[in-house]
Amino acid sequence: MNPNEPMAQSIVTSNERIVEIGNNEDMLLQWGRNGTTIIDLEGRTVLPGLIDSHLHISSVGINSQELDLTGVKSRDKLLAAVRGKAASIHPDEWILGRGWDENIFPDKRIPTIEELDYVAPFSPLFLPRICGHAFLVNSRALAQCGYHSNMAIPYGGTVVLEPTTKKPTGLLLETASNIVTKHIPKKNYNQLKSAVKTALDDAVRLGLTGIHTNDPNYLDGANQTYKLFDELVNQEGIGPRSNLLIDYTYLDELKSSGMFAGYGNNKVMIGAIKFYADGALGGRTALLSKTYEDDPGNFGNAMYNNEEIYRMIQVVREYKMPVAIHTIGDQALTNVLDALDQFEPVRHRDRLIHVSVLNEELISRLKNPHRIADIQPKFVPSDYPWIVDRLGEDRSNYSYPFKKLLQAGVWCAGGSDAPIEPLNPLLGIHAAVTRKKHGDIHNGFNEQERLSMYEAVQLFTLGGAYATNEEMDKGTLEIGKLCDMTVLSRNPFSMDSADELLTTDVEMTVIGGEVKYRK
Repeated sequence: MNPNEPMAQSIVTSNERIVEIGNNEDMLLQWGRNGTTIIDLEGRTVLPGLIDSHLHISSVGINSQELDLTGVKSRDKLLAAVRGKAASIHPDEWILGRGWDENIFPDKRIPTIEELDYVAPFSPLFLPRICGHAFLVNSRALAQCGYHSNMAIPYGGTVVLEPTTKKPTGLLLETASNIVTKHIPKKNYNQLKSAVKTALDDAVRLGLTGIHTNDPNYLDGANQTYKLFDELVNQEGIGPRSNLLIDYTYLDELKSSGMFAGYGNNKVMIGAIKFYADGALGGRTALLSKTYEDDPGNFGNAMYNNEEIYRMIQVVREYKMPVAIHTIGDQALTNVLDALDQFEPVRHRDRLIHVSVLNEELISRLKNPHRIADIQPKFVPSDYPWIVDRLGEDRSNYSYPFKKLLQAGVWCAGGSDAPIEPLNPLLGIHAAVTRKKHGDIHNGFNEQERLSMYEAVQLFTLGGAYATNEEMDKGTLEIGKLCDMTVLSRNPFSMDSADELLTTDVEMTVIGGEVKYRK
């Protein structure tokens, strides 16, 4: 992925870094002396280590211990899964899980609170939607949190009510979930560490040498998040290099601990300060400049008003840190950029996460050497075709406009947002190239936005390095850079079809010259 030396046969590594690149004969002659370990990959393909620029790795691990509703195809199957879980636990024990998506249900109907009460009559229940911006609860959960019709709901959140009875439907949106989550028993340190370890092991097995992960809300704060990653990655040698995005809520905790952007080392490092400007398209809470096509009068949810956004960025800037702001709708991004334009950049780049609905003006405003767009290619096959229902034909042409972003000179980094999408980076690369599900008989949704294989791989290599100002250390395989490599069973650049990625294996994951995974 280095244009000055696009292909090579051999790489020599010492003390975690690349010291020489060349052909087999010269490298063996110069370096193949006694004591040198030689690994022959027998023609397999080596890429720069793949980086996932945005995910929640702790949630991936925690989800593996709970009710996984990802891909559940109908409301009845969702209810059956809840019934089975309720039968396997003690009364009053919480039923926790994640991943439901009503858009793949035949009738697209969300279970009612009565249905949830029927299948889980004795257990409080809390089930985030796949997007993490809508939540199902039952009456037991509402009783646990003392819900009543006059309860103050956090700004930006909604308890959805039945129009005639004004009673809760069992659906919570955005920050309304906070009234429930604070009553869910917390996992202890060892349980959290086990969950994170499981997910970090999975990441390495899938070829990831680096992740940018947002976890304090799942791991009880900034200090404990850093401690867990320091123990696992630095001390125990588990998992990929981890850049830790810290939620705005924990900024004071970060300050009091003396941590800041860049704190740590090249294995575990503090990253940007994260907050949400809006919600998600699936639940119609992403903030749009024009009303939703399939819900007239609804523009989505602003998590904060413009003055609050300005003030939050100001507080972060006072600490000389970058921001990483969730902006899915075009109005949310406009509001954030209007505020961000009033501040001088800092050493590390600001990150705009998702940028799902754009226009030409917003794309040009994103072209800035101090900004990077964190995009999730796998959202495209997951969200189409229903996203056209949400936005209409014209606006959907500017949804996930990856090619337009790159052609405009916007630096983009590729991620999964796991557990919302699978952790496997090859699926993200496939989605960026094809913009469709495997087996779909068409040329891709908004096919003009399809990326070349090179562009797609660059999202998950050099793009990920740029997002954390580490492009001089990783993202390409060059002398002096960290020896992080992902070894594949076949060459993505010589495939007849990108679908071959789906049957390509990660043969080896190398971090700092050390083989961390071998198939």
